[in-house]
Amino acid sequence: MSTHPIEALLRPPVELWSALVAFATATIAVLAPWALMMPPGVAYAAGAVLTVLGWVRGRQAWRVLRYQRNMRRLPTYRLRSDKIPLSRRKLFLGRGFRWTQQHTQRLRDTIRPEVQHYVQPGAFYQWARRMEVAWESVPVLSLLARVLRIQASWNPLSPLPAVGGKPALHAVEPDEQAVWMDIGERVGHTLVLGTTRVGKTRLAEILITQDIRRGDVVIVFDPKGDAGLLKRIYAEAKRAGRGKDFYLFHLGFPQVSARYNAIGNFSRITEVATRIANQLPSEGNSAAFKEFAWRFVNIIARALVALGRRPDYQQVRRYINDIEPLFMEYTRAHLEQHGAEDWKAQVDELAGKISERNLPAALRGRNSEAIALMRHLQTQDLYDPVLDGLVSAFKYDKTYFDKIVSSVGPLMEKLTTGNIAELISPNYLDEDDPRPIFEWMEVIRRKGIVYVGLDALTDTTVASAVGNSMFADLVSVAGHIYKHGVTGEPT
Repeated sequence: MSTHPIEALLRPPVELWSALVAFATATIAVLAPWALMMPPGVAYAAGAVLTVLGWVRGRQAWRVLRYQRNMRRLPTYRLRSDKIPLSRRKLFLGRGFRWTQQHTQRLRDTIRPEVQHYVQPGAFYQWARRMEVAWESVPVLSLLARVLRIQASWNPLSPLPAVGGKPALHAVEPDEQAVWMDIGERVGHTLVLGTTRVGKTRLAEILITQDIRRGDVVIVFDPKGDAGLLKRIYAEAKRAGRGKDFYLFHLGFPQVSARYNAIGNFSRITEVATRIANQLPSEGNSAAFKEFAWRFVNIIARALVALGRRPDYQQVRRYINDIEPLFMEYTRAHLEQHGAEDWKAQVDELAGKISERNLPAALRGRNSEAIALMRHLQTQDLYDPVLDGLVSAFKYDKTYFDKIVSSVGPLMEKLTTGNIAELISPNYLDEDDPRPIFEWMEVIRRKGIVYVGLDALTDTTVASAVGNSMFADLVSVAGHIYKHGVTGEPT
């Protein structure tokens, strides 16, 4: 375009007239030099100069006409999957240009009232769009309406492609080029903004395709559960020979989904309570209840791990509602290792002496063996931090205990209801279930491909709870890798 600071591109292409005059004069000079009263040699030289001038002015006029034409049309950019370029050092983003002040000025010029006939579609275009609707049901004219809808280069009245967007945003730079980003920049965050149907998912597909072909770890979180995106990821994984590395986790299709335990893997045991408690409200008075909930979930998680069991949401929900069975199981296991040989007889003796009338209000209605185990521990010089937490939780009045952990109940209900419970609280011992169970560290070590469909349009509440749990687990794994690397060695 022009190299001058001020441009005037939305105007009549006056360069075209000087180009026509130059070409016409050059033709006369070559064919009839006598009409210009020139000798042949001078006329031929003048014709050559005028031809160059006409070409330069014609090129300038063409660029103005092309700029104005692009204001009214939106070219479709198509790229076959196998034609997406692949580089080990660069990431292909598509076609585009770097936005500068010049483009801002050009876009600003398009809102001026006096240039709207250069920007808005013409009268014939508007007529064609009206006739599409008016003739749609007319027997003969419906064929013509169908022709008007065809998007082809030979159809000057073809409608804009159904890709969304504003033509002027592309027209302000006629010469778009392939856009690349250095692979090293991928460690930073990339934010893509846009309304519906402007290409956000298509851009994601381009990036995912390159990552799959490059052999990288690919993890896709899709809140809606787009079937088209899922099929594209699976097709690219198969095309790249990585079908065995693909995992599908989809809340909308639990029968074919892989299984995953969001709290079964951790670097520190406190992460289990943190992942659950972080999803609870923390505003106002809820902050205190959140802290109590964290403490009791942490007590349960520590006891489960000490018993050699992997924590999951089903167990947390069970023992939040009634911690007595866990207290009894852990106490028996602890006394088997550290108690006296006759501890069972002592506990039975204490249980036989328990009278409901003499019990404190907090212990009334409780299992007599559990009360006997607690009293036996009080007579022994045995300290265990896990057991100490269980005893303190057991001693609480059940009504009071239910109140302080009531905020956890609705969350656990969301995560353990219906088929969702089988997905996020998998049974590791069920050999008849063919659905695989994956863990983030295993996926990263194998350079796997994971598609997570949260099905948020169907159930926003469950999708949010499951998504938050998976993100928290993934962040924890990222922190472990940051400190120790994928192989476990410090980086």
